Amino acid sequence: MDQTSAIDCCEKIPVRGTYDVIVAGGGVAGVAAALAARRDGRTVLLLEKTCLLGGLGTIGLVNYFVPLCNGRGVQIIRGMAEEFLLLSAKYSYDTIPEVWRAGQPQKPTDIRYVCRYSPQIFALVLTELLRREGVDLSFDSQVSAPVMEGSHCRGVIVQSKSGREFFPAGMIVDATGDADVLRRAGVPVIQGKNFHTYYGHSVSLDGCRNALQYGDIGKLYGAVFGGESDLYGRRHPQGMPPYDGTTRESVNDYLISNQLALLERIKEDDRRTRDLATLPTMCQFRTTCCIKGSYTLKEEDKFRHFEDSVGAICDFDRRDYLYEIPYRAMVDQSFDNLIAAGRCVSGEGYGWDVLRVIPPAILSGEAAGFAASLALRTGSAIGAIRIADLQSKLAENAVDIHFDDKLIPSGNAGAGERVESEHI
Repeated sequence: MDQTSAIDCCEKIPVRGTYDVIVAGGGVAGVAAALAARRDGRTVLLLEKTCLLGGLGTIGLVNYFVPLCNGRGVQIIRGMAEEFLLLSAKYSYDTIPEVWRAGQPQKPTDIRYVCRYSPQIFALVLTELLRREGVDLSFDSQVSAPVMEGSHCRGVIVQSKSGREFFPAGMIVDATGDADVLRRAGVPVIQGKNFHTYYGHSVSLDGCRNALQYGDIGKLYGAVFGGESDLYGRRHPQGMPPYDGTTRESVNDYLISNQLALLERIKEDDRRTRDLATLPTMCQFRTTCCIKGSYTLKEEDKFRHFEDSVGAICDFDRRDYLYEIPYRAMVDQSFDNLIAAGRCVSGEGYGWDVLRVIPPAILSGEAAGFAASLALRTGSAIGAIRIADLQSKLAENAVDIHFDDKLIPSGNAGAGERVESEHI
């Protein structure tokens, strides 16, 4: 059968429980969305295609909360982003700087508010959190298709060990990281590109000695690479096209080439002195697909205020640069009950990079969950809610809606100083 062939398939799909809000994707953005909607009194189902929560922040081994501050000692991102950061460190090793452990420092500092943590423990803590709060969790469950009536989504068809089932819902949050639900629903999207980067966590006898010397299990782990490109494409193999990450072929090309490259890299090591502690169980793609929202955040939007901001964020890689997430970047006004969160919020170029990292992803997830609940309460379309009501709800939960203009450097002197972080 050639690639242009198709078959007709008709099947009866059982209808399961109805929910106020269904969240597709259990990364940090999806967890935040589910938690926000549930805390606002909604029935919530969170669907996760793997067996652990946290997405790139856990099974993707990007176990690093990038800065929540502006690089001068002023905290910018709060709300659930800080709640999750503190949870990541509660039962795990951590790297929260001493100067930030008691809250925002009293004096300016160039030490940034960051945290590295155990990805496995953080995943378990997220499961505990959602179960305690009353969110229904369904692991090993992937959304195969939204069921649309025009531009309205009635619910989603889910593939799991139980087969294909239909779950009706009032509101749908796409936190898949790849806009899988939104693009299959017909929402216009922006295709991204991903470079040849892949790494796992290693252990070695040297790491064991360091952990014992410092009494810190976090010092046990190292990193071992397949592809070694960074976020900006440096060291991407010449002549190799970037990965789009939205097709079966692209995913398999990435995984096979990187896994074999990593294996070649360790073959010459003394096999008795090192091991692989864990490998990522999802592709470490960052920018595959996002919606083409009613607004698209760009790098030049730094220091810009938006009337529909759902929260201020900082640049993870450059000091001083401040942004706000416009609500319009999370929705397409043509679709009345679909909203994006996390990596699939509308961004372009470096603006997309600023949006997709862990703290901003949590913030957009929190906003999406509260927005879905608000739309249900008022009977309005998700894109037509009163922004002031959403902003008020977020502010009640410690989110700073706008950044303080006093934090903008005079003449931008010194702004944008790039700091090569562990994340890079």
